[in-house]
Amino acid sequence: MLEDLSQYILDIAENSAKAKARQVLIELKIDNSKKLIVLRVSDDGFGMDEDLLKKVEDPFTTTRKERRVGLGIPFLKQAALACEGFFKITSERGKGTIVEAGFRKDHIDCPPLGDIASTIATLIMGWPQCRWIFRYEVDDRSFTLDLADLLGYLEDRELLKSPKVVLWIKEYIQENISLLHGKEGGDGIA
Repeated sequence: MLEDLSQYILDIAENSAKAKARQVLIELKIDNSKKLIVLRVSDDGFGMDEDLLKKVEDPFTTTRKERRVGLGIPFLKQAALACEGFFKITSERGKGTIVEAGFRKDHIDCPPLGDIASTIATLIMGWPQCRWIFRYEVDDRSFTLDLADLLGYLEDRELLKSPKVVLWIKEYIQENISLLHGKEGGDGIA
């Protein structure tokens, strides 16, 4: 199992980038009244056929050549179900994949959020060719970072690899997450 939700986000979103997705939408919704955290990653990558989709939850199924196991999806499913949540994956060859997991946030086995801001900044820096859209929602308030909007301010996509730009993106995300949780100037780690 991975330590926190940010690590699951990194793993699943990297799968999207490696599947040649041009756009990846990462949504993290926290509903305090329902005591629920929902993570959803959707992409327009090459998707999976029915046969692979049936096997993808098995840790011994992977499309990688360098390693014979793929633990991200099986671990995410196990983590969600361990805290009385849910897991769902849909995919269509040539159209993309949607991975969704829900976690009962008051359950003792619910993983912490982790460093979400660093994870999103890392994804943007690592795969600047993707259009990353990150939406973070707490109850009825939300924050969205769309890389397409950010690129309107930058003169060159290669600037997304600059440590100064990546640090600014991370701090911008942290600040907005903190505001949604009612913390001014917080660290964005819940």
